[in-house]
Amino acid sequence: MKEIPEYEKDIASIRTMMERSVKFISLSGLSGILAGVYAIAGAVVAWQLVYYPRSPFSYRIETLQAKSALTWLVITAACVLVASLGTGLWLSQRKAKKHGMNLWNVTTKTLVINLAIPLITGGLFILILLQSGHYGIAAPACLIFYGLALINASANLYDEVRYLGYSEIVLGLIAAYLAGYGLLFWTLGFGVLHIIYGAVMYYRYDK
Repeated sequence: MKEIPEYEKDIASIRTMMERSVKFISLSGLSGILAGVYAIAGAVVAWQLVYYPRSPFSYRIETLQAKSALTWLVITAACVLVASLGTGLWLSQRKAKKHGMNLWNVTTKTLVINLAIPLITGGLFILILLQSGHYGIAAPACLIFYGLALINASANLYDEVRYLGYSEIVLGLIAAYLAGYGLLFWTLGFGVLHIIYGAVMYYRYDK
């Protein structure tokens, strides 16, 4: 008859196997940190396009006048998104290979679908806002829909991702109330929060 400690080891092994079957454990905390760095760099570019030479902490009450500035803002945001996704994919592939796992599996497919639905919906909604001239609410909408996407996909991710989603939504609602600080809140949500949560995940799961 097995000793109790051996049974506990068996239960722990079974739990680990079950988590591997439903969790996307290849997500790297370092990708979150780098995504935050990219976002802050993008925010600096956006500040130069919209705020300069004023302080980024000043409340903006006027709307964008130049269509060229809006175009460059969209391009900057797209570059940040592509860099973040590319880095995340590369680091996830490397981590999956390290653990002897395939990156693309049933869990990954479910994760992509759960992330894509809120993100695509939010992206289309934000494009409509920009087309209609509602620039002040675009940054809050980015934060809110991103937070909803993280929560929607959190069943297949680490618990920290769900808390990040909650934080993004709260920050987005505050940003909607203080729309003149959109760039500042965008930087906090996509830059600072990503770095903080990425560092926590790196310390807990990557080391």
